[in-house]
Amino acid sequence: MVTILCAGSRGDFQPYIALAQELQAQGMAVRIAGNHSFAGFVQGYGVDFVGITADISTMNVDPKLLREAGNADNPLKMLLAFNKMKEYGIYMVSDFFAACEGSDIILYHPGCTIGYYAAQLHGIPAVLASPFPMHRTSAHPSVVLYGQVSANRLTIPLSYSLIQAMLWMASKDSIKGFWKQRYRQLPAGFGMPFERHDNARQPALVSCSNHVFARPSDWNAHIHQHGYWEVREPEAYTPSPTLAVFLDHPDAPIYVGFGSMTGINQYPGLAEQVVAAIIQSGRRAIIHGIGQDLALPESILRVDAVPHTWLFPRMAAVIHHGGAGTTAAGLRAGVPNIVVPFANDQFAWGHRVHDLGVGPAPIPRKRLTVTKLAAAIAQTNNPQMRAAAARLGEQIAAERGAARCAEVVAQLGEGRNT
Repeated sequence: MVTILCAGSRGDFQPYIALAQELQAQGMAVRIAGNHSFAGFVQGYGVDFVGITADISTMNVDPKLLREAGNADNPLKMLLAFNKMKEYGIYMVSDFFAACEGSDIILYHPGCTIGYYAAQLHGIPAVLASPFPMHRTSAHPSVVLYGQVSANRLTIPLSYSLIQAMLWMASKDSIKGFWKQRYRQLPAGFGMPFERHDNARQPALVSCSNHVFARPSDWNAHIHQHGYWEVREPEAYTPSPTLAVFLDHPDAPIYVGFGSMTGINQYPGLAEQVVAAIIQSGRRAIIHGIGQDLALPESILRVDAVPHTWLFPRMAAVIHHGGAGTTAAGLRAGVPNIVVPFANDQFAWGHRVHDLGVGPAPIPRKRLTVTKLAAAIAQTNNPQMRAAAARLGEQIAAERGAARCAEVVAQLGEGRNT
């Protein structure tokens, strides 16, 4: 049994579902452990699920802390937000630890490091499965500072210290408290585990295209990055009649949606800015998650959730917040991306999109104006940008990220059976 410990939003879970699907294709039994509210979502893909009962609502997390985490637009704010949130983690550690019982292999999200210590206790392989590159390298800054500082011998190592410290901070004290309560001592070799994945028994997996960030040559051989982990939808998506009619038009629309960011805080005026910019640009558009109370012109269609893998390739361009998973879907679609980052690593993905020539410069949410967004939309008509986006989409589609990473895990299973 392979147990995958996962944390985050719906978009965070999707890459791990993709990995679980490929592990099942390898003949392995798999389950995902995470917030109980995602049970139906995960099970809808045919993957077993273990619900973690402690969550934001049951722990009565201060809404102010959630807003601070959602608006952390620089590394100092990120550290402060993570430090304030860590006290709530101890309630979840016990559930995640229990979910590891009966496992042969544990894969863990970098925010769920209890997986490393549970595997160590049970004498089974621990696999770090990261949704973004996070291991130290001299090639480029980490995703907490990429594009925001000049890359040099000081900033590059500092950026990896920051990202790893934030992720370790999210679970360190919780694990310490849980382990002392249960075993009256700390786990053997207690400390940040991220750089310990340097042997065949404890590999690390990374969901990232080598055409977006090339795998650094100074990583050890047991860090595997083969492409994005793309989920396979359980059945062909059928659009609503309204959406089908809207798409049956010679002028392909643009997409606008900011994922879970608009669920954390409504950001008054954001929807009005977006709609005004679309109208100013003269483009047709599909919007999701914003503008529920606005009267929209016929050129703009509001939709409920539609699979990005189905919708994005039908767009002329996509505008989003720059979450790692949404960016992966946007780049895979082969169309220009406009990133409006709100917080955390979203700024890095916005800068990377621009550096690759497949989208305009990112527009931070705090600096968003109607004029800036309309101008960015106009830039997506550039033939060179469109050609670069199409070429990158083809390169990403040719990778087999989830399948090749699943093969690494399957080899661990074979080793245990010999």
